[in-house]
Amino acid sequence: MSERSADSKAGLKFLAGYPPHLLQQVQAMREAGTLGQWLERRHGTPHQVRTDRQLYDYVQEMKDRYLRKSAPLHAARYDAKLQVLKHALGTHTTHSRVQGGRLKASREIRIATLFRDAPAAFLQMIAVHELAHMREAEHNKAFSQLCCHMAPDYHQLEFDLRVYLTHLEQA
Repeated sequence: MSERSADSKAGLKFLAGYPPHLLQQVQAMREAGTLGQWLERRHGTPHQVRTDRQLYDYVQEMKDRYLRKSAPLHAARYDAKLQVLKHALGTHTTHSRVQGGRLKASREIRIATLFRDAPAAFLQMIAVHELAHMREAEHNKAFSQLCCHMAPDYHQLEFDLRVYLTHLEQA
């Protein structure tokens, strides 16, 4: 593998596992400096979900529409501590505690603050992803089908989000 090819692959770490022809297209746009323009054309629409309360309402509306029978969601908030470019895009947690003679669980979704300024489609994608974890813990076929049920273009949005993260890493 040439040195230039190795550098190109290293810069596309968010796209590992995708077919080589897609990686080549992204790398070509990246080298030409047109990746940001491409993303703007595809997903330029910003969202108005700025506060934790708005995020909770947004996620709760999706949950009510697609996961009515799931356990209640107690919180959804932006989290500045999530390092998107290093670790995770969002997290879902369940806290259990004893209250009286019963075990009480609360479920919470945290989304990286990066998504506060990201296009609306990317906020939708990460919200769908974290909501799907309320029903399916693992990234398996059922998880994928549930994500596609909530957002029919989920896989395209996931790819575009990975391109967006690649663009942010370069900037």
